[in-house]
Formats: sequence, C-alpha cells, structure tokens
Amino acid sequence: MANYILDGKTAVKCNDILKWAAWFEKADRRVAKTEKDDIRISTVFLGMNHSFSKGPPLLFETMIFGGEHDQDLWRYSTWEEAEKGHLEACKLAGL
Repeated sequence: MANYILDGKTAVKCNDILKWAAWFEKADRRVAKTEKDDIRISTVFLGMNHSFSKGPPLLFETMIFGGEHDQDLWRYSTWEEAEKGHLEACKLAGL
C-alpha cells in the first residue's frame, strides 16, 4: 500500500516510511466534520492508498456514524472530491 502526506490540500506520495509515520502522527488529517443529534459525518485524509492498485489512489474517506446510513462510506482521490462528497453525505443523512 502506498503512503501519502499532505502538502496543503494536495496529497504527495511519500516513500520514506519514517518520514510518513512522523508526519501521520502529528498531522491534522480532517477535511470536514458535521454533527447533529445522534449523527456524525467525518471526512479525513487516510494517508494510504485504499484502491489496492485498482484505478486512481483513494486517499480520503467520508463515513456516516449513526442514523439510517450508519457506517456508509465513500472514498476519493482528492481533497476537493472529499469536500464535495462530505456535503453529499450530509444531504443524504438529512443534515
């Protein structure tokens, strides 16, 4: 699995595992978080490619916690896609 770090909002491949681990430990990886009542939607930078070599790297994830769509998740390649996906998940969950 390939590792990535963020340079601003841009994901950059990082082949040095020690550099990646040091960055990952302290980084603010949150793209967005929305909460209302018992529902929470979180979008984060994963730091690892979750496409498993099938298509473009999937580096960001939105997940719904609670409500009718509990545990639904989506993955994205870019920060911008993740922001858009977060808003779509909020609409789906009625937030």
